[in-house]
Amino acid sequence: MPVRDLAERLPLVDDLHGHRVPDPYRWLEDGASTQTRSWLDGEDGRWRTHAATLPARRRLHQDVRRLSATGVVTAPRWRGDRQFFLRQEPGQEHPVLYVSESDGAPRVLLDPMALDSDGLVVLDAWHPSHDGARLAFQISRGGTENSVLHVLDVESGEPLDGPVRGCRSTPVAWLPGARDFCYVREQRVWLHRVGTPVGQDVAVTGRTGSFGLEIDEGGRWLILSEGTGLWLVDLGTGALRTVHEGPDGRAAAMMHKDLLYIVTDQDAPRGRVCVADPSAPSQWRELIPEDPAAVISGLAVLDGMLVVSRIRHAIGEVSLHDLGTGDRVAEVPVPGAGSLGSVSTRGREAWFSYTDSVTPGAVHRYDAETHQTTLWAGPPGIAVPEVTSRQVTATSPDGTPIRVVVLAKPGSGPRPTILYGYGGFGIPLTPSYSSYILAWVEAGGVFASAQVRGGGEEGEQWHRDGMLDRKQNVFDDFVAVAEHLIAEGWTTPAQLGICGESNGGLLVAGALTQRPELFAAAVCSAPLLDMVRYEQFGLGPQWREEYGTAEDPEHLAWLLGYSPYHRVREGVAYPAVLFTTFGGDTRVDPMHARKMCAALQWATTSGRPVLLRHEPDVGHGASSATRAIQLAGDMLAFLAAHTGLDIP
Repeated sequence: MPVRDLAERLPLVDDLHGHRVPDPYRWLEDGASTQTRSWLDGEDGRWRTHAATLPARRRLHQDVRRLSATGVVTAPRWRGDRQFFLRQEPGQEHPVLYVSESDGAPRVLLDPMALDSDGLVVLDAWHPSHDGARLAFQISRGGTENSVLHVLDVESGEPLDGPVRGCRSTPVAWLPGARDFCYVREQRVWLHRVGTPVGQDVAVTGRTGSFGLEIDEGGRWLILSEGTGLWLVDLGTGALRTVHEGPDGRAAAMMHKDLLYIVTDQDAPRGRVCVADPSAPSQWRELIPEDPAAVISGLAVLDGMLVVSRIRHAIGEVSLHDLGTGDRVAEVPVPGAGSLGSVSTRGREAWFSYTDSVTPGAVHRYDAETHQTTLWAGPPGIAVPEVTSRQVTATSPDGTPIRVVVLAKPGSGPRPTILYGYGGFGIPLTPSYSSYILAWVEAGGVFASAQVRGGGEEGEQWHRDGMLDRKQNVFDDFVAVAEHLIAEGWTTPAQLGICGESNGGLLVAGALTQRPELFAAAVCSAPLLDMVRYEQFGLGPQWREEYGTAEDPEHLAWLLGYSPYHRVREGVAYPAVLFTTFGGDTRVDPMHARKMCAALQWATTSGRPVLLRHEPDVGHGASSATRAIQLAGDMLAFLAAHTGLDIP
């Protein structure tokens, strides 16, 4: 059967605000229908047949597995005299949560494999109480993020409460005494007493949303944060006070000694620190002004000083500031030009994780007394390939400079290249260890990571310049980077593959539909592609601030301007494309990839394959180490075959 005949094409056209919008594959939105399941079975067979022909598939699986054998360790969270941290040894499917007393050896507190030996149970989140006596944790199956909340006693490991459903990896904020906590269930904030039925929970506020939660150690103030909103709830009186609300800027806050410390990008796109009295939380006083070249990424308190984490052109740094004046006191020594995790503190000590392109994540300890940073815990050392890393700059059509990190083995001349990007939600792309990237570079390929607009590398304005009516900037930036890599001799169109997941899948699909001649291959993982109907599936309604809504005529025009599904044109020679989807994905519905796959199969004249790799029992989030290695190996093998990377 010819590829273009695999999916039935219907003459369905919607009239939306005067736009005639064809939707010939709407029937593929119903993942449970017999017709869709039959189509998926056919696609599964096509993928398996093609995968069996990929010459480097087995080798790349082995290489990713070998380079993944580093393990994982996280910075400790101190609660009372106990420290809690995650550790994953090489070969383990999931990280294990450990606890240790200040003078004792670590012991296993929670092992997902002990909960279910099939390896599909994922520890989504964990929250120890202030005194370290109790732990609230959330688990789901297969990375679906449909989290179920439980509570256990840390000393004995015995269960105390749960299951509480409908929590979706939301934060838990403990009150003093470890009897009560606040949490979010079904978009509402509840106060729960351990051991009592969920039906007796008390709504803290009438507001609804996907809130972040934080409670001061005294248990009086609850901080609610969501997008551009920040509120303070007096748990004694129930009064709700606005700290920040409105479209202009975001804010986050923490309490310390009866003062509210606020990080905001209002009037400061790269962030500034302000302070306020909780009795008048909207009346801020600026404490630390904006750094014109670095974005604030975190805030903590260390023995009377503020610890400020920043990202300077995608490189992490940490500085110490006077708690009263905001004056910079010192720079915290960091291991190199890489990425830093969030800082945890106790007394005069601070811990943070560090990684870069060739360095697996490790935890480092800073001592404010000696002003020294030392290795606290790290994974076992493994041999990594010799890699050169350099930052180059492309120029977008409107003149905006776009930084690109290029990784390659020493050498020259055009080589098969993967260009990766994300470009959304203010999320920065910073250097980090990746077995997936290193396996490609070790095999002789080039890997380029583009810091396009829409991300957070250069602050909130950088984000805003890649959202809503300015989303096209993101695709222009990505294409400009591709053209720069070709012009500078790194690669050629016949050797260039592109890759992205989720919002990054939207970026990749947008680029390949706008400039198909520029790329040889593309991988879209869990992508967002039908921008007219995205709001009707998964977490789509929560993304209107980022993309806009098809209900608004002006917004619909923006969306149709770049929506990949709607830009597919018959008779175009499209690159080889692999879509990867997950049946348990509760964020981005797999319908996006199904519809786009069918459309490209119908349209393309290149003779290159358009394929779908589907895992039915896995979600958008992490599932297991084994499955992640298999997916990475398959994606690399596909890109290698279609960009000409010859791997023995």
